[in-house]
Amino acid sequence: MSDKSELLLKPKRFYKAAAAAPASSETGGGFAVQLDGRTPKTPEKKPLVLPTLALAEMIAAEWEAQVEYIDHALMPATRLAFTTLDRIPATRAGVAQEITAYAASEHLCYRAEHPTPLVERQSREWGAILDWAKAEHGLAFTPVTGIIHQPQPLATVAAVEALLLTLDDFTLGGVAFANALLGSAVLALAVRAGRLTGQRALDLSRLEEIFQAEQWGQDDEATARAAALAIEAEMIDRWFAALR
Repeated sequence: MSDKSELLLKPKRFYKAAAAAPASSETGGGFAVQLDGRTPKTPEKKPLVLPTLALAEMIAAEWEAQVEYIDHALMPATRLAFTTLDRIPATRAGVAQEITAYAASEHLCYRAEHPTPLVERQSREWGAILDWAKAEHGLAFTPVTGIIHQPQPLATVAAVEALLLTLDDFTLGGVAFANALLGSAVLALAVRAGRLTGQRALDLSRLEEIFQAEQWGQDDEATARAAALAIEAEMIDRWFAALR
């Protein structure tokens, strides 16, 4: 598709200024993103109203950063807010189950067999986060060597799901996003708690890939992919910070 064709698919910026402001009582309170004083709506026609001023300001900044055209690819927090408002309230149980399924085969539990430096790094760095999950939430995971599936304790899996169901919609939406980005329920919960930054969690999720790049180098495509993931990791870090 040509650049011109892509632009035709993007709406033109139709507003002069984007800002955050207290929402009206008709929307249940909170803080709205406003475009020239009017609140945009999600694809399901729900007003873009957030639970905290910091989160509303973060999303308003994405709208303000648009130039001639509105490029939603450059607005990850807006996309996550739309998804949260449209999907989470009606599907909380299903979303919690999706994340719990990752915990049932937790990425941090599958350790390399060799080489020794990678094995030691995984044991040290992944082990520290699993220790945190146990101390903070009582989640006891079982690490294994190799890629053969190892069922995690049923009590741990149930505890993850119960924990997720206690979260508010915007936190649960953020954990779901982080879980998909990182491939790890434990890393997602650690970012949510502020135990890890988004970038640190991303690095841990890619630990073996980073180790290999240190040994053999990294091609341009992998570098570009890592940079794109880093943008999302930075966003979800700020998302959780704005909710605290």
